[in-house]
Amino acid sequence: MMQLLYLDPGSGSYLIQVIIAGVLAVLFYFKNTWNWIKSFFIKTAPKNEEEKNESSD
Repeated sequence: MMQLLYLDPGSGSYLIQVIIAGVLAVLFYFKNTWNWIKSFFIKTAPKNEEEKNESSD
C-alpha cells in the first residue's frame, strides 16, 4: 500500500525554524571558535587609562 506523506503548514514552518536555528548555531559556534583562536595571536592595546595604568604595574 502506498502511503502519502503530508506536511501541514505548522509542521512545515517548525521544520524551517529548526533548520535555520541549526545553521545559525553552527555559524555562531565557528565564529566564536575563530575569535578564540585569533585572540592567542593578536595582542590588543589597552582601551582606556585604567587599563594602561594596570598594564604598567
